[in-house]
Amino acid sequence: MITKELTNPQSIVIIGGSDDIQKPGGRVLKNLIDNNYSKPLYVVNPKADSIQGIKCHKSVNDLPQVDLAIIAIAAKYCPETVRVLAKEKKTRGFIILSAGFHEESEEGARLEQEIVDTINSVNGSLIGPNCIGMMNSNYTGVFSLPIPKLEPKGIDFITGSGATAVFILETGIIKGLTFSSVYSVGNSAQMGVEDILKEMDENFDPKTSSLVKLLYVESINKPDMLLKHASSLIRKGCKIAAIKSGGSEAGSRAASSHTGALASSDVAVEALLRKAGIVRCHSREELVSVASIFVHPELKGKRIAIITHAGGPAVMLTDALSNNNLEVPTITGPKADALLEKLFAGSSVANPIDFLATGTAEQLGHIIDACENDFDNIDAMAVIFGSPGLFPVFDVYDVLDEKMSECKKPIYPILPSIINVKDEIAHFIAKGRVNFPDEVIFGNALAKVYHTPKPQPENIEQPKINVKAIRNIIDNADNGYLSPDKQQELLDAAGISRAGEAVVTSANDAQKAAQKLGYPVVMKVVGPVHKSDVGGVVLNVKTPEAVADEFNRMIKIKDTTAILIQPMLSGVELFVGAKREDLFGHMVLCGLGGIFIEVLKDVNTGIAPISKDAATDLISRLKSYRILEGVRGQEPVNVEHFAEIVARVSALVAAAPEIFEMDLNPLLGRKDKVVAVDARIRIEKE
Repeated sequence: MITKELTNPQSIVIIGGSDDIQKPGGRVLKNLIDNNYSKPLYVVNPKADSIQGIKCHKSVNDLPQVDLAIIAIAAKYCPETVRVLAKEKKTRGFIILSAGFHEESEEGARLEQEIVDTINSVNGSLIGPNCIGMMNSNYTGVFSLPIPKLEPKGIDFITGSGATAVFILETGIIKGLTFSSVYSVGNSAQMGVEDILKEMDENFDPKTSSLVKLLYVESINKPDMLLKHASSLIRKGCKIAAIKSGGSEAGSRAASSHTGALASSDVAVEALLRKAGIVRCHSREELVSVASIFVHPELKGKRIAIITHAGGPAVMLTDALSNNNLEVPTITGPKADALLEKLFAGSSVANPIDFLATGTAEQLGHIIDACENDFDNIDAMAVIFGSPGLFPVFDVYDVLDEKMSECKKPIYPILPSIINVKDEIAHFIAKGRVNFPDEVIFGNALAKVYHTPKPQPENIEQPKINVKAIRNIIDNADNGYLSPDKQQELLDAAGISRAGEAVVTSANDAQKAAQKLGYPVVMKVVGPVHKSDVGGVVLNVKTPEAVADEFNRMIKIKDTTAILIQPMLSGVELFVGAKREDLFGHMVLCGLGGIFIEVLKDVNTGIAPISKDAATDLISRLKSYRILEGVRGQEPVNVEHFAEIVARVSALVAAAPEIFEMDLNPLLGRKDKVVAVDARIRIEKE
């Protein structure tokens, strides 16, 4: 719970305050004084009578009642200090800057838990320990610099890393971003990133709350909370971007299925953020660029006009936009000709609209007006304007500011001359504007924002399946892989179409099964994980004699317990899988199947539950989607049926969370249907 004493304290005490501003206790006090905290401010330090001009108390016992305590003393002294403040001084807000807690030792973890228990007992709020603090428009309770411009409608920034917070603030400030609040959660002893986001959602006020949230997280410990409240905030009109670091895996992990190999924890993070509607970023620069796009009007379409006086940056931006499936459409016609007449000879309006290095502020105004009013195939404008240092460009940036206020279409200012026109850029930022120094970083960020979907609905409709039959199979199953006959029963109960098949243990039974299924048939070993690698798959077996010969050969393959026989079907090989990931629940994956899954790894992932519409989106974003549509005369795949199977797998793992991994590989897709040809389903009960 975030208390009012934490967000808007009427009095603050610095425990461990100092005259030395190179120490946390000294710098946080100076920041509070320098940024005009005007309410009662106290300091506790047994070694001084006055610190930075403020009377110093020798002990917390000497204090009056105080709303917020910012603590910068050794970890071992913190529990008793917190106890006195919470129990005797009615303190309900705590920021502990000190390190030496669970990040360091078991004893530190014990001290940390003791502090949390005390604060919880009085319904107080704790930020930290091991953090730089927090700040908002009411006070600057951090020991770091810089202090950004703080205003209620600025950006809310929640971070698990204090140093990273400093670097992101530095990057954002020079671009013109302002902030509403900054929370550095440190060890997240009581509240982590997810908890603070939850509080922001539950206390959201569209009139006063910030509409932009930035997150930096190194671990997601409460994915359900993050999904619920991020989605809710975005539905209320907010925009959220996040860096989730620590996604790579050192070394390899043994996996018993394709799904297990592909479905890493970082894949789960990616799927979770996408489901929530959060724009995922991978660097500080990208996060700040996305935030800068957020504070501009929302891009409603994908057609961008590039307005420039420099050819090279315009070409690079065109490449960045085009490579990310945004458009830079050609501008032609009488209105384009009329605009060209207002520009210097040698200019071009084809798009990019190049009005030369000698272009004027007046010409820029004409171009923007034409893009706003005359060109229906333009949804937004990116204006690239720097200077070779020949003359000031204040008038250009004044026109840009004026047009950004007037136009309904977004205008993105790309101002690359950070030295030549630094004064003009400062003048532009002072008007409350945000700029982009690099056109390619901007283009990539704009595409990422545009292509991030809206959050999935709160109530996701799932296909109807036979839950009773599924539970009967699972409840009676042991840990490990289900037998082929039980897999067949499970797929039938989930309504997943499959090829006819038989599992046999003798050559005679194999011949009978092949006759019943109809020649030609496919024969596969039961037991080995990767059947093709051990010679355990034979296609197009056409006669009883061949069936008997292949049975006698294959049954001798190591780990083989039986032979699976299926009719020989044709179609595009597809894949659907599921994997249970700690905390996140089940991931559901889809893509091309067969050997292509190992070579191409063109797979998209969602977090269950997944609706049929969401499944269709997963499929449509595959790089190989054109293959499913049918190329060079090939038969297309029934994508609707493919999506139905993805949604049914999602419903299956919801009914049977004991499914640890499952592969449907391959499924065969044709224009009339998609059927599962092979399956592996592994059960792991808690």
